[in-house]
Amino acid sequence: MSKKIFTNEQILALSKNKYIKRVSEKGITYTDEFKSLFIAEHILGKLSSQIFQDDGFDIEALGNNRIKSSSKRWRNAYKKSGELGLTDTRKFSSGRPLKRELTLEEIITRKDVEIEYWKAEAELLKKIELQERQVKNGNLRISSIFALIQNILSKSKYKNMIRHLCDVIGVSRSGYYNYLKSESTRNIREQKDLQLRRIVLKAFEHRGYKKGSRSIKMVLEQEFNLIINRKCIQRIMRKYNIKCPIRKANPYRRMMKATREHTVVPNLLKREFKQGIAGKVLLT
Repeated sequence: MSKKIFTNEQILALSKNKYIKRVSEKGITYTDEFKSLFIAEHILGKLSSQIFQDDGFDIEALGNNRIKSSSKRWRNAYKKSGELGLTDTRKFSSGRPLKRELTLEEIITRKDVEIEYWKAEAELLKKIELQERQVKNGNLRISSIFALIQNILSKSKYKNMIRHLCDVIGVSRSGYYNYLKSESTRNIREQKDLQLRRIVLKAFEHRGYKKGSRSIKMVLEQEFNLIINRKCIQRIMRKYNIKCPIRKANPYRRMMKATREHTVVPNLLKREFKQGIAGKVLLT
């Protein structure tokens, strides 16, 4: 590892590069995609520093020693294990590397853990894609993503894959732990929202016809003596899918308007507005 320490400005600039997973003052973690790209371009005869520079890295910030050591490490790993040697396997292992050979049982156990990780990842991505299709703007709320992660972890026998699932989706672990801690607060808020839902539905169906947020606000104030913010009413309606039907335009009226749109009426007045008799010509 290079002894060069990154400044805050360099950390910020490097973290914007799509080929970097994490960067700190002393270390930098590259994506598996960049490692494969590096090996492919190195085989074609490109210099290591040129490959880094072409892919958006600041050569001066990284330093020659760090580039050389990364290049040597990846080339050796590729010679030994091929593409698999370029994969970051730290999420599947911890502690010091074993000097002895693994037994068959230990190899099977490790493979089972690895398969379980990929299964959880595939299930999480599938559920997020399914829910994003059901959301109008295609973007899920962070709390919904945390709920999916919690649901997958509750089914799995391996509970230590939180980091892996959070990295796959691109959310923070601290945010997930805060989500778990705030469960009681969310339950209290949910109970309040259910009470508001009952009140909004009562005004929504008052006098037998459905209403929008403005009408609901007026009904609550005039009929039930309740003052609720209109944005709060809108939030409850969105959350519980309470929709006000919009009256469709009369098709016959639209057809009539379309047929008359380009008709030319006869010019009877011919700009002679003053006729000398009151009420003979009426203008509007």
